[in-house]
Order: sequence, then structure tokens, then C-alpha cells
Amino acid sequence: MTNHAFYMELALKNAQAMKGQTDPNPLVGAVIVNNNRIVGIGAHLKAGEPHAEIHAIQMAGAQAKDSTIYVTLEPCSHHGRTGPCAEAIVKAGIKTVVIATLDPNPVVSGRGVRILENAGIEVIVGIKEEASRKMNEVFNKFIAENKPFITLKAGATLDGKIATHSSHSKWITSEDARLDVHHLRNENMAILVGVNTVIEDDPELTTRIPNGRNPIRIVLDSTLRIPLDAKLVTDKLADTWIFTSANYNEEKKYALEKLGITIFHTSDPRHVNPHEVVEVLGEKLISSLLIEGGGNINAAFLENKLIDKAIIYIAPKLIGGKGAPTFMEGAGIDKMNDAVDLVDTDIIKVGKDFKFVGYPIYKNDETIEG
Repeated sequence: MTNHAFYMELALKNAQAMKGQTDPNPLVGAVIVNNNRIVGIGAHLKAGEPHAEIHAIQMAGAQAKDSTIYVTLEPCSHHGRTGPCAEAIVKAGIKTVVIATLDPNPVVSGRGVRILENAGIEVIVGIKEEASRKMNEVFNKFIAENKPFITLKAGATLDGKIATHSSHSKWITSEDARLDVHHLRNENMAILVGVNTVIEDDPELTTRIPNGRNPIRIVLDSTLRIPLDAKLVTDKLADTWIFTSANYNEEKKYALEKLGITIFHTSDPRHVNPHEVVEVLGEKLISSLLIEGGGNINAAFLENKLIDKAIIYIAPKLIGGKGAPTFMEGAGIDKMNDAVDLVDTDIIKVGKDFKFVGYPIYKNDETIEG
């Protein structure tokens, strides 16, 4: 590993440690090296606070002059709440800037580099580029499309079941896998389920880890069947948003709003349109969404080509039963040629279980109406 790759790897690890804290901003890490010594290190901690480069420059002090800074994302060029990092780098007298990847926003991509090069600073781009892009997959989609990056999470047996034929589901996966899910929730701004999950399981959908944050809880409920005494309605542990159809119960809507629940209406008279849900979440600056629904909710988002990433926890158990629910139901496909392929896959052992991670590749651009 070259020195450039070594120091960029350190910057990436520093940035990754802040996952779940910076959204809707990206994860960014910075390392300043002078005479083969690390003199400054920083990460973006939270939206509205100084960027990684600023933290690293402040730590380096006078030793920033004639140094090399390693940054996981192109230094910003715009005047926001924290000022342009590219200009701060110039002012600090840094000699070389090594960047993992350019800003994914096509409107500003390359501007930070031009500021640096116009000041006579050497700029090197592309060190650990793929690792940086993957680390910021949420930000990269949100900044380009103004839509949340959507992760489908499911826990299933080896034969794909999420419950027995009698609807008993506690617990399919191990405690280790469930703890891993809490960390996954902590990394996402919102979590989504269908109303049937609320009625059957009465979940909290919270992050039960030290210093964790609870995501906004989203329920798809076309007629507002959610019980008024459900934990999502009464516990006040996190905000709860309900998306309903045009055929909602007006009296129930009033009762829910009186309890502090936010209601959004979608246009379909019978179902909640997933595309409209995604559009609203983008408008509300929700950059990441975790789906923990049942088979029909999962299928609705998959069939509409809205899932960006799948994380399936597989327990080495067999349940069987034609009537036992699976994590992917819906109408299904007719031919194997139309199956959704998952690429860039990985399998990680988590306790007794296996965590499968993959990215769907959709066959064409046609979408199924919600």
C-alpha cells in the first residue's frame, strides 16, 4: 500500500466512525501529513458544524503549511453555514491535496479542485475512490436525485420464512443479529413498516444502543387501521408519520393528529403509492430509509424498483409450511429471466446467523404503478 493509500484509508476510517450522525450531509474524513508525520486529523461530525478539513487544519495549526491533506471527498467550494473548505486549505498554506472522489453533485463537482489548482496547489484525485463512493452511497443518491437511499432489511429462515404458518415470529434470528439491526436503524433517518406489522407485532422500531438515535417511524396505512394504543402512537420515543390513501378515515385521522402523529395523503383511492412516499421523504430531507415491512410491503418497493440495497439476515433454520409468510411476496414474476439480480454481494457471519448484503439491478426502466 502506497503512502497515499495508507493515509486515505485512515481518513476513510475516521469518516466511517461518524455514520448515522452527519445526514443529510456526507461522511468526510481528513488527515494532514507533514514530513511523514500526521499533524492533523478530522471528521465531519454533524450537519451545520465544521467540516473535516477545518477540524484537521485547526489541529495541525502552523504545521499545516507545506503539508499534504488527504480528504475523502472534494473540498467544498460554496459559502454555506461553515464556509468553503477549499479556500481554508489555500489559506492554511497546504502544498498538496489528495482527494478520494469528486463531489457527486454535478452542479459543483470540480469547483473545489479548480480553486485549489488556481492557487498553485497540487491536486491528486482518485485514491481509494470506490471505497469513498460506497461509504457515501446515501449522500450520493440524495444529492443527485433528492430521494432517499432505500435499504430493504429482512430476517428470515433458510427457506425464506419470516414467521410460522401460525404467525409466530419471535425470534427467527439471534440476539447478535438483532443488535446489528439496531445499529442499522441508527444509521438511517427513517424506518418504514406496513400497518399489518404494527397490528400484529406492536413494535417500537427504536434503536436500543447507547447514544443511538431513533429514526422517524413511518407506517403505510391506506385506511388508518392503526390502533390508537399502538406503541408507535403512544410511546413518544420518536416521531411517527403515517402515509394513507385517499380513502382514509377522517375521524381516525383527527384522533391520530391529536396524539401528535403526522399524516400524509397519497392520491390512490385504495393503496399507498410508494413513489409518492419517496417523493415526500425527499422533500422532507430524509436521505436514508430502512424498510422493515412484511412480504407485501417489501414486494411493492421492489416491484417499483425503489430498493437500492438489500440486507437479509438468514437464520440457519427450516420452518416449511405453504402458508408461512415469506419476506418477499406480492404478485411475483412470471419468468426467471425477469428476476432481480443482486450484485456486489457479501455474506458476513453475525452470531449464529448470516448477513447477506447485495444491490439490486433492475432489468428495464418500466415501473409498476402503486
